[in-house]
Amino acid sequence: MDKSVHATGHINRTGRHEKLPDHKFGSQDYSQEELVAELGAAYLCHITGIQNTTIDNSAAYIKSWIGKFKEDKKMLLTASSQAQKAVDYILEHQSSPNRPANASQAGQLAEAV
Repeated sequence: MDKSVHATGHINRTGRHEKLPDHKFGSQDYSQEELVAELGAAYLCHITGIQNTTIDNSAAYIKSWIGKFKEDKKMLLTASSQAQKAVDYILEHQSSPNRPANASQAGQLAEAV
């Protein structure tokens, strides 16, 4: 699911990638995009009910980037907001009938993760 979240960063979707120009491995921008993707994937896993099968892998991956998060105290808040926008985009554009019934249901994801 993180690939789906990554895809929402395109200029014709949420435009997130335009604000993160340095995509070199290990850079601050790269780290933030990885955090956005992992958080967004966690939100989506919660919606679909598969969070228990992916949480350990997500936690381990996020932990590998922890040094970058310490360098930028706002990174987690920014990434959380961007992840929510990515999830909202995905849910608004899905063709499956399993989407949350309303925006407040989707908005509660941040509290669940």
